[in-house]
Amino acid sequence: MPQKLRGVLAIAHTPFTDDDEIDPVALKRSIDWTFAVGAEGLGTGMVSETLKLTSDERVSLAQMLVEFAANRGPVFSAVGAESTKQALAFAVAAEKAGCDAVMAVPPLTSRLSESHLIDHFRALAEGIGIPVIVQDASGYVGQSIPIGACVKLLERYGPEKILFKPEAAPNGPTLSALRDATGGKATMFEGSGGIFLIDSHRRGIAGTMPGMDLLDGVIAVWKALQRGDEETAYRIYYPVCAIVSLELQAGLDGFLAVEKYLMHKRGLFPNTRRRKPYGWELDNETAAEVDRLFARLQLSLNTR
Repeated sequence: MPQKLRGVLAIAHTPFTDDDEIDPVALKRSIDWTFAVGAEGLGTGMVSETLKLTSDERVSLAQMLVEFAANRGPVFSAVGAESTKQALAFAVAAEKAGCDAVMAVPPLTSRLSESHLIDHFRALAEGIGIPVIVQDASGYVGQSIPIGACVKLLERYGPEKILFKPEAAPNGPTLSALRDATGGKATMFEGSGGIFLIDSHRRGIAGTMPGMDLLDGVIAVWKALQRGDEETAYRIYYPVCAIVSLELQAGLDGFLAVEKYLMHKRGLFPNTRRRKPYGWELDNETAAEVDRLFARLQLSLNTR
């Protein structure tokens, strides 16, 4: 029986060795830390660099996540690909590995009609026995998914089978539109890295899917919101937001550069290596500002 997805679900970063291979030692260390700081579960997504991994690496990464999580929480795997056949193969492999759900963006190189988008996600839903998280990552890459398509998928398969991670701009109104169009039945997760977390929480999300780099801060904000402690939530939220705003200036490359910088700074990764090619390097002045803000975040966490 798949474990239910709720709360803070970390998106794993993929560490690489100097030979550009996945580093299982660093991956396990980061997963152990993820659960130690209070995440409910974890999975892969855009900042896992899944689209830059080979097919074998993607399957292997899903297997390692399940193994290293060791039943401490639910695990999901990103299966987005350029064809339905590819995505379904990754989804079947994820289920076989023991994942509790899969998450899929639409193909990125084609502009699909609403009916073709529905067909793509129907194939995934009917091809595996675990839930499918429909991810609209158009705030970073690819096309947006019409609300009508989401409604039809939910009506056909139900809220236990179809979940949503809507990251289309504008984020807040998109969440509300999906919530209202489904009569509040849609299980929604946000993935803004924390910058929209408080607003998203007010709109009824079931959880958040941040990268691991600011995970202790995001978890603290989430827990404060859950208990109604807005004073604490906002105090920790501000340095999280400031760091994410620096990441946003360079899109997905900016997220990855800063996130891996912080994973290395925390001692979780031995380096900041990303899978090439990429279009932005973290400059010294931005890194210095990240350092200053990260120190403020740690101070806010230590003075709760």
